[in-house]
Amino acid sequence: MCRIAAYLGESISLEKFLLDPPHSLQVQSWAPKELKYARFNADGYGFAWYSDADRPSVYVNPTPIWSDPNLPHLARALSSDLWIASVRSATAGNPVSHANTQPFVDHELVFEHNGLIDDFHCQLLPKIMRELDPAYLPGIRGNTESEYLFALLRQLLANDPDLPMEAALVELLRRVEQWSNGCACLLNLVVSDGERLYAVRHALNDDCPSLYYTCDDEMFPNAQLIASESLTESSFWRSVPEHQILILDPEAPPELLSL
Repeated sequence: MCRIAAYLGESISLEKFLLDPPHSLQVQSWAPKELKYARFNADGYGFAWYSDADRPSVYVNPTPIWSDPNLPHLARALSSDLWIASVRSATAGNPVSHANTQPFVDHELVFEHNGLIDDFHCQLLPKIMRELDPAYLPGIRGNTESEYLFALLRQLLANDPDLPMEAALVELLRRVEQWSNGCACLLNLVVSDGERLYAVRHALNDDCPSLYYTCDDEMFPNAQLIASESLTESSFWRSVPEHQILILDPEAPPELLSL
């Protein structure tokens, strides 16, 4: 499990997004309010943004977010109009390492998974490996279910260039359900293509992890945000309905789609 947050709007510093809110991800690393199956998020953190070349850039660190002496300097120096970040609570069988720390990126996408899949390595991984093109295997550096879900999502999109992201996410989750064999699967996802944010609040055989969004927070004017727990006390944060996809677009109001 982990806590995630994402921002889409006018360019702001990493500091304002990641550190300044009263209930920032940094605070959620040691004082989460709605975390399932854990008490802290001390097993690493990371953040991603899009550089001037419109390609994702990523920074990950397997130590607690509060212990990184580089973060205050990076947070003041970096600015972007799109941020995705997380703080991690590792689960059994998924070691604390750079390779297992999110976000995950390729040449276009940023991907975050907040959740877990019980008995993943025995139940789902063999089925994913039968489905996954070997060309995606060299890019998988860790062993988490999150990274394999990202690889399968990339394959779905590559196999059908006309497939919308929301349809690819539906298909990804359909396959997980088909292969899960009754296992508990917590499947909150946040994905970006550099233009939009896509968020999923979903679970199988368990309760959905928390997920919120806002378009009206006074601390972030003219911006849209997603977070596992509201970053501020503003009353404008709303819960993403269970088993739905949220699409945030800078040129359109939020859109919710049922899975």
